[in-house]
Amino acid sequence: MPLANVLVETFLKGGPIMWPILVCLIVALATVAERLLYWRNVRRLRADKAFSEALWEVRLGQYGPAWQRTQGAASPFLVALRSGLANGRTEPVTAMQLRAEETLEEAGARQWLLSTIVTLAPLLGLLGTVVGIMGSFQFIGSEQLAVAKVSGGVGEALIATAAGLGIAILCLIPHNFFHRRAQSLRHDLEQAINQAEIALKSAAAAGQPVSEFQPAPDEAGRRR
Repeated sequence: MPLANVLVETFLKGGPIMWPILVCLIVALATVAERLLYWRNVRRLRADKAFSEALWEVRLGQYGPAWQRTQGAASPFLVALRSGLANGRTEPVTAMQLRAEETLEEAGARQWLLSTIVTLAPLLGLLGTVVGIMGSFQFIGSEQLAVAKVSGGVGEALIATAAGLGIAILCLIPHNFFHRRAQSLRHDLEQAINQAEIALKSAAAAGQPVSEFQPAPDEAGRRR
């Protein structure tokens, strides 16, 4: 496997600073993989049609069917609506907003890892550059000046710098992508909560306030 040998040889030539850079790469790859799976599930579980149907039932004051539609649902929109219906006697809109914030907290989880690596990896590369050049300076002016050793130190500096910058670039793209997805989800949740608030007000104007709805306990509630 010539390519593997070249990668290992280049890695070893980069000096000891390449090990923390390698840790950054592993953490970044694991984080990106986990976030891709998360957003794939969010896209699969959106259930826009089911949410629209539940909103229509709420607008008509049919809280029972709407509540049943939200049971067992993993869609962030239906979960927020379920929180609003469950807290209809107090502040349904506030309950939906709090549940949406929990969802957004999950959406932004581990984003700080990518953000940290984007900043840390180039700094580690710069540290490798300094260490490599310092190693080369000790041979300059010496009677036993070895050009190979001087060039080796410079090569070590360049390898560490390139590795750090490469990892930062690789992390920056998914970091911005996931941040954009989180912002889009925030916008969609805000729109969903506003639509739910309008539906609740329409039902209340028709004489069907949500405060009169008493949700039946779910299976988890019965077990407790």
